[in-house]
Amino acid sequence: MTGPSGVPAPEVLGIYRRHLSKGRARLASLTGAVMEVASEGSRVWDADGKEYLDCGGYGVFLLGHRHPRVVAAVVDQIHRHPMATRMLLEPVAATAAAELASVTPPGLERVHFVNSGAEATETAIKLARAHGRHRLISAVGGYHGKTTGALAVTAKPLYQDPFRPLLPAEHVPYGDADALGRALAAGGPACVILEPVQGEGGAVLPPPGYLTRVQRLCAEHGAMFVLDEIQTGLGRLGTWWGADAEGLRPDVLLVGKNLSGGVIPVAAAVATPEAYAPFDKDPFLHTSTFAASPVAMAAAAAAVAAIREEGLVERARALGEDLLGRLRGALAPLLGGVVADIRGRGLLLGIEMRDEGAAGQLVMHLLESGLLVNHSLNAHRVVRLTPPAVLTPDDLDRITDVFTSAATALARTSAPTKGTR
Repeated sequence: MTGPSGVPAPEVLGIYRRHLSKGRARLASLTGAVMEVASEGSRVWDADGKEYLDCGGYGVFLLGHRHPRVVAAVVDQIHRHPMATRMLLEPVAATAAAELASVTPPGLERVHFVNSGAEATETAIKLARAHGRHRLISAVGGYHGKTTGALAVTAKPLYQDPFRPLLPAEHVPYGDADALGRALAAGGPACVILEPVQGEGGAVLPPPGYLTRVQRLCAEHGAMFVLDEIQTGLGRLGTWWGADAEGLRPDVLLVGKNLSGGVIPVAAAVATPEAYAPFDKDPFLHTSTFAASPVAMAAAAAAVAAIREEGLVERARALGEDLLGRLRGALAPLLGGVVADIRGRGLLLGIEMRDEGAAGQLVMHLLESGLLVNHSLNAHRVVRLTPPAVLTPDDLDRITDVFTSAATALARTSAPTKGTR
């Protein structure tokens, strides 16, 4: 087994061990050190030519892999002007900003492009601090990135403890508006950062009306409301934004993952003029050399246009409803046992297992059957599916068959042994 450069898998594994991550190499060894070397649409191929149906990718591939429109825009930009001097105006950034602002909730007009979702979170934190909102409040189970500022609001001790002290942050139960209200009333001006549906928290949906109450509480207490749609935005939930379900307009909207078109990393913080005022006043207050590079802007503009013109938001809604029903049917024999819950919205779906061991078994069975999924970084018992909105009927049938087979295998391995109860 060799990669596209002709390097055999054992040597690649050795390079990972020597130069990248011994931990990552150990994990890869458990799955045979499989190397992914090619992709297109909903498919990924390994170095042996095995084909996988990609329902993972941590939410990046709503448009699938190598979407022709995005690839063409990026290739054209590379041939003309991939990186900017930053001394002159750059028109592709203007085009991308206008495209993105055209689909965000009304009133969100100012766009600050960055390179990753964590950087978008950092941007929001700095905007809040520029407005005197120094308190940070996020939700238990929330995931907003692992850079130092973003890590403070990513409420998971596993990731935080090695790097303390962090920026002070308070964490309230997700979905509990009363708890948020008490936290806001107990201190000074705050910045509240929440997801409309928790992704890495395990596809956790809030109760109806929760986000509307959050927005109202933020207004009552003078808090900046930041809605993290890095994973949920641009159609993933079957609406353009999770904010759309309750007609929200946060002060800052965080965008990422799908903005890349699955081709070039890019993210953004989109703000109201009032929230963005410090950056309007001084454009050098928060900058990055590679942010808003022409090649990334070409990808972002093409991705937004493709999602809109190909009706992928509506398609994500329909596919998600179909797929959720199929998963519930395939895993029905295990519900209440090894499978605790199956939930989701649009194409963000979670299967909560009885324990982490069962979740690992499910992921491995799916991988061996050629189906890629993800575990959830903040909820290791939850197996998460974030498939592309380009799945075909045959793809849905294949997913159903693989999960039906997985249910049979899990039923055998999780059945009580003779003499136990």
